Amino acid sequence: MVNFRIISKIIGSLLFIEGFFMAWCVALSFYHHEDDCYAFVLSMLLTFGSGFFFLYFGRNSENTLSRRDAYVVVTAAWVVFSFYGMFPFLLHGCIPSVTDAFFESTSGFTTTGATILDNVEVLPHGILFWRSLMQWIGGLGIVFFTIAILPSLVGGSVKVFAAEATGPIKAKMHPRLSTTAKWIWSIYLLLTVACGLSFLCAGMNWFEALNYSMTTTATGGFAIHNESTEFFHSPTIDYISIIFQFLSGINFTLLYVSTIKLKPKSLFTNSEFKLYISIVFGATLWIMYLLISRMGYDLEHAFRSSLFQVVSFMTTTGMFNEDAGTWPHITWVILGVVMYMGACAGSTSGGFKCIRGVMLLKVVRNNFRQILHPNAVLPVKVNGQNIPQSKLIALFAFFTLTIMMVIVTATIMIVAGIDNTNAITIALSCVSNVGPTLGTQIGPVMSWSILPDFIKWILCLLMLMGRLEIMTVLVLFTRSFWKEN
Repeated sequence: MVNFRIISKIIGSLLFIEGFFMAWCVALSFYHHEDDCYAFVLSMLLTFGSGFFFLYFGRNSENTLSRRDAYVVVTAAWVVFSFYGMFPFLLHGCIPSVTDAFFESTSGFTTTGATILDNVEVLPHGILFWRSLMQWIGGLGIVFFTIAILPSLVGGSVKVFAAEATGPIKAKMHPRLSTTAKWIWSIYLLLTVACGLSFLCAGMNWFEALNYSMTTTATGGFAIHNESTEFFHSPTIDYISIIFQFLSGINFTLLYVSTIKLKPKSLFTNSEFKLYISIVFGATLWIMYLLISRMGYDLEHAFRSSLFQVVSFMTTTGMFNEDAGTWPHITWVILGVVMYMGACAGSTSGGFKCIRGVMLLKVVRNNFRQILHPNAVLPVKVNGQNIPQSKLIALFAFFTLTIMMVIVTATIMIVAGIDNTNAITIALSCVSNVGPTLGTQIGPVMSWSILPDFIKWILCLLMLMGRLEIMTVLVLFTRSFWKEN
């Protein structure tokens, strides 16, 4: 059965990490002499106190995790982090509703980037920094971060990695998972620093550069201005955002091999990366043509706007430099497709993932060949690796479940009075962890505050399942999971 003591011990340790991050916000609030300092101090004390309680309950636990424990601890970690992450908003009073505060926190940690705040520019520095920090923590995974800094804490770290990591193929760059985690987090940190320095050189102040670098590399999309990066009206900032969103959408193991190991050819021989860059290129050209022919954009403006939106939606960042909700409706379809597809597995992005797209295309191709050659044995290979039948079954199960979740959620919202376009794109946005939608009522430049409370709770669950790729959460609701054998 599930070992709740070891789960409690891990949750307690994770809460100490969350409390430590809140301490950064306390320092920032104190530096700026703003009214959110008290809220962060109370939130930090509450988080540390709860951490002590969980650690006390799990004090005599064995340091080993079963596969069941791993699934429980990963799901519980994300829920607990989101729960305690909402307290700064509640205690400060900028978000007085529990529903809205939990929605904002869940959206932050899952790097969805959907916000219920109508005006973020009136918020104090500490709250703005906390929103960005939530996304940066959640970018590569809460428990994965723990494996990197506290490898001895999680005895079954490989099982935890399997439960939290994105994509059907879990790649390791080192025999020891903790070493892999440290290298990946080092690359993540390096990307964040490089992005922040680039923004600083492009004209942002240090606080703007810090926040936008964290939400860009986490592919989260929370901004400290109501107009997102459109606030700056700077082509240079737009291109920097495009570059770092694109890089953050690449599999971090592949980035490690191509940069640290000095094997750049591995990037362009990788099937997933080739599909990723092909979709970005094709969708950009198509939207660029539509913006020039139908909306009269000049060449550079059309190229920059279309590339920014395609990369932002495909990497599930959700930043914007223009309101794509005012573009021709055919562009909504294109952006909706790339939103669902997502970037590469093993990156900070959400969505279906290009690796699954590659597998799906190869299965379809083999099916056509099988019609012509009924007795042929046609294995599915990706980057020279033979994909077992169990992975292909899981692929179609995942595809079916995501489509069903979008349909069911959209239907509930339509019944609740939300128009069809918004209902579909909101559901797609949450299950893919994108954030912006493309309707005329809740578009990229608007908040989600007008949604009914019960819809927000459904979307919180959808964001969580989207971030953990559905199976990790849904398996907890099966009867067999809780049976002794």
